[in-house]
Amino acid sequence: MKQPSKLLTVFTSLCLSLTLLTAAIAVPILCRPFYYSQIKALELVKASGFSEGVIRGAFDQVMDYLVFNRPFGTGELRWSEEGMAHFADCKRLFQLDFIVLAAAGAFLLLVFLVLRQQRDFHRFLGQGPCFWAFMGMLLILGGLALWAVLDFSSLFTAFHRLFFPGKTNWTFDPRLDEIILILPEAFWARAAALTAGLALGGGLLLTILEAILSRRPKYKNIYEELKHR
Repeated sequence: MKQPSKLLTVFTSLCLSLTLLTAAIAVPILCRPFYYSQIKALELVKASGFSEGVIRGAFDQVMDYLVFNRPFGTGELRWSEEGMAHFADCKRLFQLDFIVLAAAGAFLLLVFLVLRQQRDFHRFLGQGPCFWAFMGMLLILGGLALWAVLDFSSLFTAFHRLFFPGKTNWTFDPRLDEIILILPEAFWARAAALTAGLALGGGLLLTILEAILSRRPKYKNIYEELKHR
C-alpha cells in the first residue's frame, strides 16, 4: 500500500486542531453551570450589588440571544444600543465557531471512514497527525498563556482589536451597560484557562491513543501488504 499523503496528514492535523479548539471554546458557551459556579467564586454578588437571581437571569438572557437567536436583553440590568451592537458581533463569532467545529469534524469523520475502508488507518496514524496537532496547539496556547500570566489586560485588548477591528463598543460603560459588572476580566481569564485546558487535554489524550493504536505487530502489517496486493 502507498504511504498516506503528507499533505493529507498536515491538513488532518490542522482540522484536528480546529476541532479541538472550537469544541473547547463551545464548552463555556454552552455549559452555563460553569458561569454559575463563578458567581460565588468571584464574589459577583458583592462586587456588582446584584442578587444571584438577577445575575443568572441577565446572563441567561444574553446567552439565549447569542446561542439561540432570541430577542436581546440583559434581564433586569440596563443596556445600551452600543452594548447590544457588541453582542451582535459576538453572536457572529459564536456562530463561526460552531460552523468551523461542524466542518472540521465532518472532514475528520470522512478521513476516518475512507482510511478505514482502505485498511490504511493505522499506517496513517503512524505519521502522527494527532501528535502534530497537539504540538501546534501547545506552542500557540502556551505562548498565549504566558502572555496572559504576564499581562492579561493587554491580551484581552489585543483579542478584541483582532476580532472586532475598528470598533470600540466592547469597552462598556458600567453606568449604561450593567452586564459588564457581572462579566469581569477574571471570569474571561478562567473561561480562557478552561478552553485551553480542554483543548490541550483532548489533544494529549488523542496523541496517547494514536501512539498505542499505531504500534501494531510487524507481521500484521506484512500480512496486510500481501493480502491487498
